[in-house]
Amino acid sequence: MALSRHDQSLPAVDPSLMSVADDFAGAAPFQTRRPSHQSVPFIFNSPHSGRSYPERFLALSRLDRQAIRRSEDCYVDELFAAAVSFGAPLLCANFPRAYLDVNREPWELDPRMFSETLPAYANIRSPRVAGGLGTVPRIVGEGQEIYAGKLPFGEARQRVETFYKPYHACLGRLLSETQAAFGLAVLIDCHSMPASIRVGEAGLRPDFIIGDRFNTSASAALSEAAIGILVSLGYTVAHNKPYAGGFITEHYGRPARGLHALQIEVNRGLYMNERSYRKSSGFLPLADDMARFVERLIAAAGFGRPPMPLAAE
Repeated sequence: MALSRHDQSLPAVDPSLMSVADDFAGAAPFQTRRPSHQSVPFIFNSPHSGRSYPERFLALSRLDRQAIRRSEDCYVDELFAAAVSFGAPLLCANFPRAYLDVNREPWELDPRMFSETLPAYANIRSPRVAGGLGTVPRIVGEGQEIYAGKLPFGEARQRVETFYKPYHACLGRLLSETQAAFGLAVLIDCHSMPASIRVGEAGLRPDFIIGDRFNTSASAALSEAAIGILVSLGYTVAHNKPYAGGFITEHYGRPARGLHALQIEVNRGLYMNERSYRKSSGFLPLADDMARFVERLIAAAGFGRPPMPLAAE
């Protein structure tokens, strides 16, 4: 498990003397956990489970070390770690979502956050920006402001150039290499959601939500298989509501071209205490079920059992 930088013994450093380039000088900003041989056309991605909080970033924030974690998809990378043992790579961000959100367009930025006018190419009017959750987020959790003051645009530009673009370049290569090797590629984008989420008039609390951008980012067969497997494991599952998939699912899912992308949201109440950020007694049983889910979904795609159709429908 990657440790936060503030969980390690480090010499005292004046954050004012540091820059974006120093934020992950002692640790990789993201990593790809690979099997010895990729034997399946699946790629798993955990873009929001990063828990390395740079000291300079913490110094810029008005939040304490606990409150700033409220947007973190805690331990999702660990929940899906078994994917590697089934022959699929797992890409994980080590930088936290509060620092940089790679599940956004590269320049979704809130002009209220910055001390200067943003360039014309910045998308300042997206719903995600309006909600405070742009590429460089303004808030965490349920509206807690991250920063004590305004940022220079150069701060956002450097985070995008130094970390966002390399992350997506890595993800793009994984997809291209997988499709070249297998003729198709299946991206499973892994996230968590607050236990307070409810759906429908009855206020159902889903254990999982499968998102496929309203049947556009993956074949119906893949979505149906994912939902069916989770239901067979005893979980309640919603489809596309309230989370249909973010930028990653929308951007990379091209089923007509053999590129399928699903987003999976896991209810945090199943495996952790949302106040203390500690794993609960449910963590290990859930991780075991996620290993079963991964194995069965891979098999449903035709690797070990009769295949389902993954062509565009």
